[in-house]
Amino acid sequence: MYYIRSGKYNTPELQAKIMGPNPIKLGEELLLDHKIPDGAVICDLGSGQGLTSVFLAKEYGFTVYATDLWSDSEENRRFFDEMRISHEQVIPVKADATDLPFEKEFFDAVVSIDSYNFFGRSPKYLDEKLLPFVKKGGYIYIAIPGMKKDCHENLPEELLRSWTPEQLDYMHDVAYWTDIVSQSRDAEVISTHEMESNNEVWADWLKQDNEYAIGDRKAMEAGGGKYLNFIAIILRKNV
Repeated sequence: MYYIRSGKYNTPELQAKIMGPNPIKLGEELLLDHKIPDGAVICDLGSGQGLTSVFLAKEYGFTVYATDLWSDSEENRRFFDEMRISHEQVIPVKADATDLPFEKEFFDAVVSIDSYNFFGRSPKYLDEKLLPFVKKGGYIYIAIPGMKKDCHENLPEELLRSWTPEQLDYMHDVAYWTDIVSQSRDAEVISTHEMESNNEVWADWLKQDNEYAIGDRKAMEAGGGKYLNFIAIILRKNV
């Protein structure tokens, strides 16, 4: 895939803020031909250190609530200031994805990149924990790490070089995720599909010099990448 918007975020300083396979490239692919209205208020759910929130605000003009449980909101605010984004356009929020603090039907859309698989594996999550905060007719765009085909009953040795079976249980295939989101009463499944970005986003991540990227190299250098992919899920809340 040719990335039109992501290039300016490939500086060493910004790439050092990624917390997994390049979320900016994932975000650009995820939002190709998106249906989110101009000027939308969105939730960047699982925003990490805020790089995706900057991308969504600068490249698409959204008002973004950068929502994450594990990052420091004050540090993220300083980062947004450094990126010359107004306090009105990106708002850092420290919150649990299973206990969101917003008003009902507050968001035009939710975007979640490389995080939904940690909290959204229950079929009840969408209807009970997330969709109440999305306006009727609003969209949810998700990109998550997955498997080309579930292999949990016979995990490849290559993958076990970096991850435990418990950690790998956060990765599943398109069929698994299609079944999970299709159980929602309140949302229409627009698409669940394998993304093109897998090799590029992993390569960007493995270049990083932090303990998590270094740990992931063991599996990928052994050929574990042939079992993995990224999955896009696009949903629309019922009207």
